[in-house]
Amino acid sequence: MPIPSSAAEEAVAAELAAVRPALGASYAASLDGARAAVLTRLWRALAFEPLPWVVGREAAPGGLALLLAGGGRLEGPPPDPYATRPYVDELLLDGRAHRRAGQLVRALGVPHGEDFAAELDAGTASLALSRAGQPPAGEDRAARATWEWEQRVVDGHPYHPNCRSRPGFSVAEQLAYAPEHRPVVQLGLVSVRAEECLVTGDWPEALRDAGRILVPVHPWQAAHVLKHDRMPSAIAAHPLMALRTLAPADGGAHVKTALSTRLTSSVRDISVYSIETAAAVSAFAQSLAERLDGRLHITRTLGAATAHSPDLAAVLREPPEAYADAGAGERVLPVAALASYPPARSAAWRARFARLALSVCLRVLEMGVALEAHGQNLLVVLSPAGEPLRLVYRDLADIRISPDRLRAHGLPVPPLSGRLVTDDVAVLRRKLFGSLLTGALGATAGSAGAFAEALAEATALPATADTEALRTGLLPTKALTLMRLSPGVLGDQWAELPNPLAGG
Repeated sequence: MPIPSSAAEEAVAAELAAVRPALGASYAASLDGARAAVLTRLWRALAFEPLPWVVGREAAPGGLALLLAGGGRLEGPPPDPYATRPYVDELLLDGRAHRRAGQLVRALGVPHGEDFAAELDAGTASLALSRAGQPPAGEDRAARATWEWEQRVVDGHPYHPNCRSRPGFSVAEQLAYAPEHRPVVQLGLVSVRAEECLVTGDWPEALRDAGRILVPVHPWQAAHVLKHDRMPSAIAAHPLMALRTLAPADGGAHVKTALSTRLTSSVRDISVYSIETAAAVSAFAQSLAERLDGRLHITRTLGAATAHSPDLAAVLREPPEAYADAGAGERVLPVAALASYPPARSAAWRARFARLALSVCLRVLEMGVALEAHGQNLLVVLSPAGEPLRLVYRDLADIRISPDRLRAHGLPVPPLSGRLVTDDVAVLRRKLFGSLLTGALGATAGSAGAFAEALAEATALPATADTEALRTGLLPTKALTLMRLSPGVLGDQWAELPNPLAGG
């Protein structure tokens, strides 16, 4: 029986008919797959996150049952915490089938559920739109530049039910700005008096004008937040996975722009704190990478500027391609794009990649820095034959730095304070394990069984307190759905997932 469309799905169809009618049939054909993809992500959250209205979990015929406050019962298939392919097309709430995530959340009647359900409906429609805009099967899509690989990541976050949530974006704007639709975006420049700006690093002369700072601005931000309706275009660029970070078509530094809307879980503006600390953090990270025998490169922050507002700021960052020898046939892929890279589908390749990623990132943690090494921030340099050679890490805005660990290794402590700095072991491990283990490596594996094979590489790592925690404990992951249903709670909230190394 066909699934009735949500209001959000119908609204996208209507707008698509007006702005890109040729995609209408493909969009309609993509809806069922998008619904299953979002419902699969939601089932993972319901099965594993510490949701206060889930009072028990027990085996059920053919899967798992959740016992709900008030006496309800939600049943679904055996949950796979590391699955990236949709395997849930319906869940049963008190015997009634639900095949759309938003519909299920409304039926659950949980606090703040209506807003979350609306996000799920809109995100499902956007995911179908993203899939509809892909080239036909069999069409040559050989990627050459790193930005082309980034634009192959069509489905967004591998585990977040809001994987394609883009509130405030019309269909026309998604087609014009979203990376999976492969547009060229025209960034504008806002001129601000130099004395009204905070600038760190080396802001280029090309973005200065007679005592004024020229701040690159995303056209969506210009229209919806800054209200600059007729800002002239200045930089043609390819949007990357992050959507608000772009690679100029003429080459050079990547441009991270402010985009003051909530994508997945976070509002993507740029804090004044990030601009203040950008140069110091970049210099510190470069000195740390030099101690890794060439196995890790960290893209430098070249310059950062803000008009003392998170809504008007930009960061210029070294492109990751700077750390690959193109003449020797090397290429750089973000880890999130490995799903579309054929060699990464073999267990042997995933094991070699896991060995590299675990050894490097755990060594950096031991020295005093927890990287947020998820599939967007972590990239891998590949040989011409496709072998993983070394890692590239980008975007230092949310790492964690431990002064105690740095001192223990005789390393200088950078002149920083604020949220980047902590000696809390739990915070440090959650930052790395929750991004690298239950994020990048889990998603690259794509299932619990394949993840167990890849994670077996950790048994050969040098014995440290961190590797012992990795081998013996449950693995942390952000409780992304709990966070969306807890609007009054600041900061990250966490869940724990089964650890193949610990036998659970």
